[in-house]
Amino acid sequence: MKLHKVPLRLILALGLACLLGTLALVIDHVSVLAVNGFSDNQELPLPLTAPIANSGVSFIVRGLEPSVRVDAQGTVYVSSIRGVPTGVDLHRYNATADGPPGEGGTYPFKYEGQPDNCGIFNASQGGCANNSLDPFGLGLGGGDVDIAVNYPTSGTPNLALVSLTLAPGVTGTHSTTRGDGFSTPNPAVALIPGDDRQWIDGTDAQTVYLNYHDAGTFNIEVQRSNDGGQTYIDGFGEAIDPQTFPAAGGVPATNSANIAGQIKVDRSSCPSRGNLYQIFVAPDSVTENLTGGALRSIYVGVSTDVKLGLPAFTFTDNKVFPGPAGAQKQGAGNLFPALATDDFGFVYAAWSVNSDIFYSFSTDQGTTWSNPINVSFSTNGGHANLFPWIAADANGHVGIVWFGDDRAGNSNDRASLEPGHPTSQGAACNSGTTCMQGWAQWNVYYAESVNGHDAAPFFVRNVISDHAIHRGTISTGGLGGGADRSLADLFQIAFDPQHFANVAFSDDHKVSPAGPNNGADNPTTRRLIRANFTHQLMATAGSVVTTGSCAGSPPTLPPGAEKITGGRRIASQTPGQTANFGFVAQNDKPNASLSYHDDGATGGSIDVHSANTSVPSVTFSGNCGTFKGDAKVNQKLGYTFTVNACDNADPRAGKDTFLISVTGPNFSYSNGGFITQGDIQIHKE
Repeated sequence: MKLHKVPLRLILALGLACLLGTLALVIDHVSVLAVNGFSDNQELPLPLTAPIANSGVSFIVRGLEPSVRVDAQGTVYVSSIRGVPTGVDLHRYNATADGPPGEGGTYPFKYEGQPDNCGIFNASQGGCANNSLDPFGLGLGGGDVDIAVNYPTSGTPNLALVSLTLAPGVTGTHSTTRGDGFSTPNPAVALIPGDDRQWIDGTDAQTVYLNYHDAGTFNIEVQRSNDGGQTYIDGFGEAIDPQTFPAAGGVPATNSANIAGQIKVDRSSCPSRGNLYQIFVAPDSVTENLTGGALRSIYVGVSTDVKLGLPAFTFTDNKVFPGPAGAQKQGAGNLFPALATDDFGFVYAAWSVNSDIFYSFSTDQGTTWSNPINVSFSTNGGHANLFPWIAADANGHVGIVWFGDDRAGNSNDRASLEPGHPTSQGAACNSGTTCMQGWAQWNVYYAESVNGHDAAPFFVRNVISDHAIHRGTISTGGLGGGADRSLADLFQIAFDPQHFANVAFSDDHKVSPAGPNNGADNPTTRRLIRANFTHQLMATAGSVVTTGSCAGSPPTLPPGAEKITGGRRIASQTPGQTANFGFVAQNDKPNASLSYHDDGATGGSIDVHSANTSVPSVTFSGNCGTFKGDAKVNQKLGYTFTVNACDNADPRAGKDTFLISVTGPNFSYSNGGFITQGDIQIHKE
């Protein structure tokens, strides 16, 4: 789901309005000849409807916006959304547990139920204990879904999952049994309620990073989980830095703001390991943001201090590409920009301008970027191309998927892509059993390179869907768009341990048994919307390179640049209790991130997080640093903080000092002294 500044109450109304239906069951596996080195496309079965217990009401079940991941042991996971408020679904393929591939290379996926569905209104019918057997009723999510796999040195890899409900926000859960069982869903893993479009990525055995939009500022909030994705309370940062926020943030609310893409963590064995990257599209300048300008430029936020493991971390944003001035409508937001890192620390980005898919790479950990490369033109140039997703592994091995149609015209243009009605009506023809025969037809495209960070990467491009997956327009306006949203906003690709692509995408080419059925080519007929899957059977772009040198280092900071970092505990305002803190602050391009929590605060528990809504003040004197900025107190804006921290000794309790004061409307708090646990360090260039 992409809100893009649409009021939350409208989103909920739209989400609830389009899911009613009747009961049926359709399970179908397509089996035709493999297409361009890929397996037969196969539909992932779901129940046709989901009745709410004791209500007489049913929701139509859809398989939208599928996420796909493959863990280091080759287990494939595909999750998809039904829509708010009916939860998400999960399919799993593990060769040992689920058997060998079938005809045409299709996998015998196991349906794992709804990991986020405890059956809000059906506790008497099993609740959480029944979520994988009889997934009835309303779920704790369904608006968006993403999954992530971890990479332990041994044992079964953890699987994390998040889904969106808008209010209270993001639901989190995880599985240590390859999807056969999940932890009880946590419906409030986001620190800030009222969220949108979350993504996650995992590394090591239990570390998972979560990002989402804060509806109040439209900054991109980032949180870390150290428990596999059950909670996300172990680290905090904001991906849009204070210098970039005026051009990309949502304050004031009339700003164009931004569209957030994936968050990715570097899992290489290089010095860049642990770096965190966040891609987003936004206006190119403060002026454009304030005046409703197009989201025409691509940015990537980079966090290197996240590797310190502190409760707070910062990002520095770099511009990948300034889109052309005068860009119209969504600019580069068609819909989500995509990001990937390979096994040697190189970083890759892909985005759509609706007519083309562009690609860029970084050889210095996201600091500078290559000139954009048009990866769709030679295969589908001049047509609509959108919803890119990118995967990378080995050394320069890159795969990009997207939807492309068969004619010129913007994907939102009903007159061009859905002929058969007057242009002035701005809507699809609503009668005639053959109307859709003349509509645009869409397929899934794949571009692969084995030298993705060379000066001139070579891509092999193919169509990998074995049928037209959709006809007509595809909206890139999120829930505020006017074109067809039947396929929602995205689909994904993931590489497996053999460097083969695994692709999950939504498809609505079939007629739904739920009806109405007014003919296969009649736009008033209900379509069956399901996640489909295909995987690569043979190499098509050449040999994947698995040796070589790591990506280069980013430029060093200038002389005189200083940074102060620290974290752990000081005495609380209440004797006998402790307060937790973590921070990073630097004076070069002033930036600061603060996380502070005191359950023993006079007047009640206090939770403080910095907010990049203004540029902080950061100064140094000797072994001490002082930084000041905007803050959220107990998740509410309108406060300011001041921190003074001193590095007085090697890590040892009773030496370093930390002092904090927070002020706001009818509010004042201060605390400080010698730290009781942890460390504070000054870093100088």
